[in-house]
Amino acid sequence: MVDLHTHSTASDGEKSPSELVFSAKESGLSVLALTDHDTLDGLEEAAAAAKKAGLIFVPGIELNIEWPTGEFHLLGLGLKEISASMKALAKALKDSRVERNKKIFAALENDGLDVNYEEFARAQTAFHAEDSLGRPHIAAYMVQKGIVKNRQKAFDKYLSNGTPFFVDFEGADLTQAVKAILDSGGLPVIAHPLSLYVGWGKIEEVLRGIKDAGVQGLEAWHPGAKENDCRRLEKMAREMGFFVTAGSDYHGPNVRGDRKLGRTAGGYKIDDRFYFEELLPRL
Repeated sequence: MVDLHTHSTASDGEKSPSELVFSAKESGLSVLALTDHDTLDGLEEAAAAAKKAGLIFVPGIELNIEWPTGEFHLLGLGLKEISASMKALAKALKDSRVERNKKIFAALENDGLDVNYEEFARAQTAFHAEDSLGRPHIAAYMVQKGIVKNRQKAFDKYLSNGTPFFVDFEGADLTQAVKAILDSGGLPVIAHPLSLYVGWGKIEEVLRGIKDAGVQGLEAWHPGAKENDCRRLEKMAREMGFFVTAGSDYHGPNVRGDRKLGRTAGGYKIDDRFYFEELLPRL
């Protein structure tokens, strides 16, 4: 059993990189990829923990890509040596995230809510750098302050697109992101492609355009999609020449309790083939 899409406290996950690795080991995984949002901060700790646990570790990242509809997240899997282009891209995305957070807090304060950006930044765990914080952390802060009952309420009322406090996040250019991943010895993979919000009638054309930009893999299996849709995506990916991956997009039991390490759409265990037959031969 493997998992090629997970998150730690380096971005918006609940467990530290070490805790995530040991949880993966306890869950029976043999291969784990850490793919935190727009940051490489947890990779060194996770790699050391994986070596201790006897787990195959796949260093990765999940980059936010500028996209007109929905969300476009690009996984970089199997990073070998972090390139200068990747470091520059990660820094630019982190800087953009900090500015977004400050704008969100300014809007909330202007509306009379009892929030403070400096207090928020200090309140996070010691592992977090200020530039790794995002909307999930703001939601947790609002729960702690008693402004909302839970994180979902924070998103519904204050943080989601369509609310008066929403601030868009400027993503990376796809070509630059692909280059940064390749420069680092990794492979670019489209994460949860249905999040592109493109209808089935147009998705093949859109995916071909993304492939032409240098993306090589497609995460056909993701818990946010229905099993039949995952099968359809896998068939489409193979016809188009993508290799196929699968992940849980695990964040932790209190963040996304419906997502389990090593399991994907339909609760199915993620088969070893997605690493040993799909990803590994191409690394």
